[in-house]
Amino acid sequence: MTFAMPIPTLETERLILRAPSEADVNADTAFFASDAAKFVGGPLRKDEVWRVVASLLGHWALRGYGYWSVDEKDTGTYVGRIGLWFPEGWPEPEVGWTLLNHATGKGYATEAALTARAYAYDVLGWETAISLIDMDNHASKAVAKRLGAQFEYHYDHPKFGKSEIWRHPAPSDLVNGGMEAYA
Repeated sequence: MTFAMPIPTLETERLILRAPSEADVNADTAFFASDAAKFVGGPLRKDEVWRVVASLLGHWALRGYGYWSVDEKDTGTYVGRIGLWFPEGWPEPEVGWTLLNHATGKGYATEAALTARAYAYDVLGWETAISLIDMDNHASKAVAKRLGAQFEYHYDHPKFGKSEIWRHPAPSDLVNGGMEAYA
């Protein structure tokens, strides 16, 4: 038996942001076994990845928002997860992204994160957002810059260690309040 939660499906020009599912676990397990996973708590075993997916769904249940799983619109291929995150102990509400290795370098993180941030601002009423980024994750810093975020301060995360907080522009600083991401 499964329990359906009202997680909205969002679309961009090339991507579909949908509810996380158990079907994502195998692809996530391959990612979390790779070197790239060092920036997001990896490496992880399959049973640990399953718990990560369960926690993503739990975040939706507890907060009413969370990470979406992201698929290519044309192929249906799962490319990673992008969304909104604010678990207990986190410094502030976050716009975050994790792409599988085959999906990097295509602009997917920026495209989906713009849509997630617009949802946070326009639907949830957020007035600010951060991205918490590992100090050595230069690819994520580049995404943050493309989103208009700016480095704000260093943060020593209790689990992930030395990180940086990147501040996103406020909704009032965005064209059309951020709705351009829905176009």
